[in-house]
Formats: sequence, structure tokens, C-alpha cells
Amino acid sequence: MGNSRISSSGLDPTKIYANADRSVVLIQGQQIGPMSTDFGTGNVSQAVLGSGFVIQYGTSDYIVTNYHVVQGMVNMTVTFSDGNTYNATATATDPYADIALVTATAPTNEFYPLQLTSSSSLQIGDPVAAIGNPYGYSGSITTGIVSQVGRSVQYGSSTGNATFPIADVIQISNPINPGNSGGPLLNVNGLVVGVTTATISGSEGLGFAISSNTILRELPSLVTTGTYTKHSYLGIATVDMTYQLAQATQSKVTYGVLIEKSVHNGPADLAGLKAGTYEVYVQGQQYIIGGDIIVSINGVRIVNNDALSTYLESNTQPGQTIQINIIRAGNPMTLQVTLGTRPPPQ
Repeated sequence: MGNSRISSSGLDPTKIYANADRSVVLIQGQQIGPMSTDFGTGNVSQAVLGSGFVIQYGTSDYIVTNYHVVQGMVNMTVTFSDGNTYNATATATDPYADIALVTATAPTNEFYPLQLTSSSSLQIGDPVAAIGNPYGYSGSITTGIVSQVGRSVQYGSSTGNATFPIADVIQISNPINPGNSGGPLLNVNGLVVGVTTATISGSEGLGFAISSNTILRELPSLVTTGTYTKHSYLGIATVDMTYQLAQATQSKVTYGVLIEKSVHNGPADLAGLKAGTYEVYVQGQQYIIGGDIIVSINGVRIVNNDALSTYLESNTQPGQTIQINIIRAGNPMTLQVTLGTRPPPQ
């Protein structure tokens, strides 16, 4: 008889928790923001909490969390699993990836780093465990599976990033609640494959995690400069192609992304990519059609916006020239586009 705690998936939550719990911290503080009352508008302080986990980079210990956890936070503290609490500071942030690094005034013996591994190894259906502090219930573990990879998620204004989706996101079935944000997503070997970040309100078994590949790619820059500025930029607004949209645009292509708008003198505009020219309604939804349909980049099929965002984030850098295959008025074309750098977050 083997260990009866090991599930049929090969994940042993007891072992993973025993190895990782002391690495996970509770992050608390106040976020100050405007609020309207009968007496006018003023700033109010709201208590907020989230999760984080310890990693080591070089010889220094850092706590990884989400940007939206520490955004605007004052009087920040981190509490370790032994109950000890210390003052903390966010030393690096990237709103575009919803990642932040935090340092704490804790002695070295409080830090037990977790190991990051490439999220490229993940397969759909792989078991994963998440540890965090949902609603302040510290050190909670949940298990689930990888539901999909390469998602892109748009949070709106909560991350100060309403314009660009967060790319290369892992979709998981683990229950994710407020307070879980910033905690580690772990594979069967207890290695970090992501940072739990969000769920969709009212959903069940629909959580998301920033991929560890994103963290690994950004860490050198975050540690040395306090930010990350290598997000590629095309300067376009796009929508996923659908069968109905293809019918409306008289296109034979039912996949790819349709360019609705482009930024004047942006990378796509300078390369000759064309945006839409007139509005139509398809199934009650307004679209700007007449623009190019992007169907592949550097030979890689671009099925939808998820694929576009993830490809650009994972495989390109500003200044790089890429080959974009498009359909224009029913005809396939290839254009060379030199990528720009995203403008700073608002």
C-alpha cells in the first residue's frame, strides 16, 4: 500500500503544504482612495489583504505578490506562518503583468524560498495546488487542475491597466477567493508554476494565475530597476474573428483577430496594417470592420486575442521585427512590423 493521501492525479497536498506553507505570507495594509459621502468627497482608508511567497534571487530574499494587492498600499506588513509580523515595502512593480516584489524587515531565518520552474512544462489537466489567505484564513490550500494555458485576462481599472490584457495566464479549477491573490500555484513536485491572481465574480472553479515564465522573464529587470519595460507594442485594438463576423465582413476566415483601430504612427500603422473603416452591428454588438485580419505571426497561427497577447509576450521584445500574415479584402498578405514599447501604465 502506498501513501493513501496521494490522489489519483499524483498530487500529495499534505506533502506540498508541509514543504511550502512556511514560504507563504499574509500581506496586509491600507489602501487610501477617494469616496463620496453626504458631506462631500474625501480620502478614506480601507484595510486590504493578500498573499505572497518567498523566492531567492541572487543572494537576496524577495516576496512575490500581485501588483493589485500592493497598489496604493500604505502601512504594509507581512505575517509569516509562525505568526511573526514585520514592516514591508513594495520595491518593484509591473502593472501590465500584475506582479510586484516586496521586501520585509524580517531576519534571514524567517525566509524559506520556494523554487520557480518553467510553466512551459504544464499540460492541460495537470494537477496543481494553491496556497494563500482567502478572506484572511491564513495558510489555506486548495487543489485543482490546469484548465487551460495561454489565456489573456483583463481586470479593468483595478490594476491601473485597463488598456492591455495580462498575457500568458494559466486558467485553473482551484477555488480562488479574495485574499488568495499573490499566493503560489504549485505543481506535483511543489515547484512554483504561477501566482494566483483572480477569479471571475460569480463563477465556480474558474481561477487564474500569472505564469511562472512571466516572473522568470521579468525578475532580473524587476530586481535591478524596480520595474519591467520590455512589453512589445503593436498599437492596435482588435476583436476575435467569429463565424458571424466573417459573414458580415464577407471573409472566408473564421479565426484570427480583426484590427478595428490603430494608433496613428504606431508600429502597426507605420508598417501599413489597416484598421477598420465603418461600423456594423453583428448579433447586437457593434464592430468596426474593413480592417486587416491577423492570422499568423512568424508562422505561428494566431487563433484569437489570447494567442496574439501570449505570443507577443512570450516570444518578442520591443525593437524586434516580426512577420505578420494578414487577410486584406480576402487576399493573404505578409507585412514586416517592427515592434514598439508599450507606453507606461496610467
